Amino acid sequence: MLLYLFITCFPLIFFLKSLTLKPLAVRATETRLLSPWFWKKISFFPIYRLIKNSLSLSYFTTILSKMSLTSKVDNLEEVEEGVMSVLDLPELVLECILERLPPDGLCSMAGVCRTLRNRCISDHLWEKHMKKKWGRIIGPAAYREWQWSKALRRDSSHIKQGKLKGLMRILSIVRPSWWIKSKVDDSSKQSSLPDDSIMSWFLALETGRFWFPAQVYNRESGHVGFMLSCYDAELSYDSRTDSFQARYPPHGRRAVAIENSVPWERLRAPPVDTSPHDLHISDCLNELRPGDNIEIQWRRNKEFPYGWWYGVVGHLESCDGNENYCHCHSSDTVVLEFNHYTPGSRWSRTTINRKDHREEGGEADGFYGGIRKLSGEEEISTWKRLWPSKILE
Repeated sequence: MLLYLFITCFPLIFFLKSLTLKPLAVRATETRLLSPWFWKKISFFPIYRLIKNSLSLSYFTTILSKMSLTSKVDNLEEVEEGVMSVLDLPELVLECILERLPPDGLCSMAGVCRTLRNRCISDHLWEKHMKKKWGRIIGPAAYREWQWSKALRRDSSHIKQGKLKGLMRILSIVRPSWWIKSKVDDSSKQSSLPDDSIMSWFLALETGRFWFPAQVYNRESGHVGFMLSCYDAELSYDSRTDSFQARYPPHGRRAVAIENSVPWERLRAPPVDTSPHDLHISDCLNELRPGDNIEIQWRRNKEFPYGWWYGVVGHLESCDGNENYCHCHSSDTVVLEFNHYTPGSRWSRTTINRKDHREEGGEADGFYGGIRKLSGEEEISTWKRLWPSKILE
């Protein structure tokens, strides 16, 4: 048994130490014979350690090129007989290696040859990278924008000729002109990757070419007028600073506001698939009790989009707060408190009707809209982490 394991594993270890080895004895069709010990220990082999390390990765790619090319070719399978090729690795071993590569590693490997390129752009290899890095701030709205962006890219030639056709004509009507222009400009750089691949979407996000919708906590660097709020914005990633540029849509006569260096921790995907200009349908009103954490839509006036503001459900004035005698949950009136404002402030407290809640308020204090009950500890802890250092007036 030990002799069999030695014969099976030795060629893989020896793979990086020689450029003129004969083809490996273990072929893809024989991978079913590899022992469980082989798969358990494969991560400790030199080839994996080289790939996992970013510096070693470029070295590994160079080795592959030298092993398979004395002059430029399109496929590793076209090299002369007797020269070592990475494609001589067992199928499952090669797949195991590719699954452990970081995004930049997959990009490097994709540049080696056509066969590896076809493997390295596979969606199943990029799904985990997409979810790991972007999953928390990418939601359904961002995915829709990516689909629209691909349509804009396909029709961009018509824009250059001053013509709007098909979907572009519709978008020009339903989308603001500033947004359309930015999307088209950002999409002008053509890519050789398939438009519908996850790798293409990942790289568009990574390079900052694709502006996507998300929400920003405490917008405009925590301006006092936006403390403990979360507003929609278009975002672009800056890999040099590992932060984002936020572009807030114009409000009434106000120009587009831009904020730079927005960190990851101030971002989230929109929690509901509702336009910031539409009232969210509250489906939690009958459940609300004192002490519940909530978010409520608020806007300055009816020309502005909604933002989400953090608050808690309070007790009625007729209730002393004693849990044994509290019947606030039975009342049609629900008290909403915003405790980051001083008691008595016009912003610190408001009431809504549990059975007939719609948009309420006025031009003086703004308009309150839909309500979300927060139940996830992560959402609640994020709001508390953003609590202002001093109570607002």
